[in-house]
Amino acid sequence: MSPKRLFRTLAIAEAVTWTGLVVALVLKYAAGFDGALFPAGSVHGFVFLGYAFTAVLVGVNQRWGVGLMAFAVLTAIVPYATIPFELWLIRRGRLDGEWRHEPTEHPADGNRVNRMLRWFLARPVLLSVVAVLGIAAVFTGLLIIGPPGGREA
Repeated sequence: MSPKRLFRTLAIAEAVTWTGLVVALVLKYAAGFDGALFPAGSVHGFVFLGYAFTAVLVGVNQRWGVGLMAFAVLTAIVPYATIPFELWLIRRGRLDGEWRHEPTEHPADGNRVNRMLRWFLARPVLLSVVAVLGIAAVFTGLLIIGPPGGREA
């Protein structure tokens, strides 16, 4: 899967889970049914973290600056903003190219982050396992802290 396809997949998934969360909120506040809120919020939270990880991974591979990677993550906070952001990246060629498995003449390719990227890209199963376990650990920590806005009485 190319960086563009991976980013697109997570950008769309993030928007879809926003829909589930919005529907659950409408059900809670308009119909008094809050049974859908925890599952919809949990799925959305997990996909949000997956999108954030993907934005950083793709950003490093595509040599985005830290500001653009941070903005990519921030787009997930605004409902449905990941889709127009992904289209903006495509129009500007910021998702073109394949994964960088080999070093190039680019000066940044010798730094630790780029060496680690290439090491993990050479081991995609390990990268996937580390990503899922890392996201699950962050997700679990956030569940322990509690939902945004605190718990309702």
